[in-house]
Amino acid sequence: MIFEKKRDMGAAAAREAAQRIEHGIDRRGRARIIIGTGNSQDEVIDELTRCPIDFSAVEAFHMDEYVGMSDSHPASFHRWLRMRFADVVHPMQTHYMNGDADDLDQECLRYGKLLNSAPIDVCFIGFGENGHIAFNDPHVAEFNDRKKVKRVAMDERCRQQQVGEGHFPSLEAAPREAITLTCPALMSAEHLICCVPDRRKAEAVRNAIEGPLTTDCPASIVLRHASASVYLDVNSASLLSED
Repeated sequence: MIFEKKRDMGAAAAREAAQRIEHGIDRRGRARIIIGTGNSQDEVIDELTRCPIDFSAVEAFHMDEYVGMSDSHPASFHRWLRMRFADVVHPMQTHYMNGDADDLDQECLRYGKLLNSAPIDVCFIGFGENGHIAFNDPHVAEFNDRKKVKRVAMDERCRQQQVGEGHFPSLEAAPREAITLTCPALMSAEHLICCVPDRRKAEAVRNAIEGPLTTDCPASIVLRHASASVYLDVNSASLLSED
């Protein structure tokens, strides 16, 4: 679906997500959601918090965090999720990744077990400029990864994106590692809500939608999901074939 304005894109995506979440609550008494915390998710999550959902029956996860970063750092995804979602709607529970945990291997195992403990209803996901999903950059993405959460080295294009979005003053200041949900962990959600705005994402959108299934563009796996909705604006859709 293609929209003229990012706000309209986010509102439409939030409406669908709200229906999916409410359906999960009706079936199991609660809904479990994974929230992407990049800039591309600003509009949809803002609109979601305005939806008449029983958030006291919602359990939330985020999908990645920088290694060594405390939750007080302005670029922390833990902080983004807390300020933009948890502190706004007060869900039943929010599970945070600890990027500054003393033992990151154990932290990955801990978070993976939480994800595995019950079905995930909805995953909000964006595409990186290099086609990454979460921090599964092309060189570390594995479509059949046996892990749910892992530590990864971020590629330079991904790190440069974080600089370009204003999170860090320079490439040298941008973190080199992160912990991230793997591709299978993201794809395990019953429904994917993918919001991908902006012209700088046009190449990734084209490669994901029109290109082959390949870890050269990890987002290409999204289109193989049984229930994935992709929301674009006119800028991110600008390189798609007209037919």
